[in-house]
Amino acid sequence: MKKLDQYILRKFLGTFVYSISLISIVIIIFDLSEKMDDFIDKHAPIKSIVFNYYFNFVPYIVNLFSPLFTFISVVFFTSRMAARSEVIAILSSGVSFRRFLYPYFAGAFLIAALSLYFNNVVIPNANKKRLAFENTYIHNPYMNFNQNIHRQVSKGVFIYMESYNTILNTGYKFSMEKIKGQALYFKLMSDYVVWDSVKRQWKIYGYFIRRFDDLGRQSLSSGNEKDTALNFLPSDFVERLNDVEAMNHNELNNYIEEQRMQGSTNILFYEVEKYKRTAFPFATFILTLIGVSLSSRKVKGGTGLHLGMGLLIAFSFILVMRVSTTFAEGGLLSPLVSVWIPNLLYGILAFFMIRMAPK
Repeated sequence: MKKLDQYILRKFLGTFVYSISLISIVIIIFDLSEKMDDFIDKHAPIKSIVFNYYFNFVPYIVNLFSPLFTFISVVFFTSRMAARSEVIAILSSGVSFRRFLYPYFAGAFLIAALSLYFNNVVIPNANKKRLAFENTYIHNPYMNFNQNIHRQVSKGVFIYMESYNTILNTGYKFSMEKIKGQALYFKLMSDYVVWDSVKRQWKIYGYFIRRFDDLGRQSLSSGNEKDTALNFLPSDFVERLNDVEAMNHNELNNYIEEQRMQGSTNILFYEVEKYKRTAFPFATFILTLIGVSLSSRKVKGGTGLHLGMGLLIAFSFILVMRVSTTFAEGGLLSPLVSVWIPNLLYGILAFFMIRMAPK
């Protein structure tokens, strides 16, 4: 690399590391002040707070804000270069604007590649410890308020519960159907089912069973209490939505397929999370291009004007991302389309701004 490339890349990465470090410290301070009462009330060990929570919280925060602070870093140091007439000197020496962008692309590629790797490998592993800590020392016990729960627990086996109590591990008005082809051959109905943690199986109460043979004949049986093995666990009803943050790429794909088989109503949320892990790092390139084209010209307002406009564009990008993913989670848009809409819109904006910047 030429000295000019090294100079710009060093400015780029140095400003990014400095700014993301500052915001991480600020967020940690605010988070600590907000959660201090929980740590004290639930007697969280200092070692666990530092190493299980904040040690794994920092990568999550850094990766979450990396596209935004990539953009702010580019605007800040490029605007300062423009104010000192460095950009004018570079372009006047015969360097084309396209060639001027090379070190920016190198920096954006490095940050985006790290973000993609962190999203799919590092952060899910870190989130396992962070979420386990939160569930122990911060969150209250999970309550399942869902009504009329329908699940396919395995191929051709369907269960229904009117409601499920996660504290007592009890499902009320329980029924199970087994279907082969288009024919029902087994149906169980009971007043309620309870998980026996000692025997690690379900106990059904007030049950009534109907069995059908190939000739259509049926047999009936009933009883007050019965131990039985059912193909689901209490943990299937206590998962929080953010638990998917602790899954790597393969685990998330398998989980989505499992939830699709069970007929989960949260499939769209899980798919949005899956596609965001790729789309968000790609936004680093787009925001970098917008940042360079916005701040490379020397203007009267200087760095302050560039930063103000940059923050406006950055937060509008986040707003568009939030709105589009909300539409996806509501079933109005495809999850894949929704997470790429901001990249598409701001990619078009970046294209026109880059074309206009040399002029």
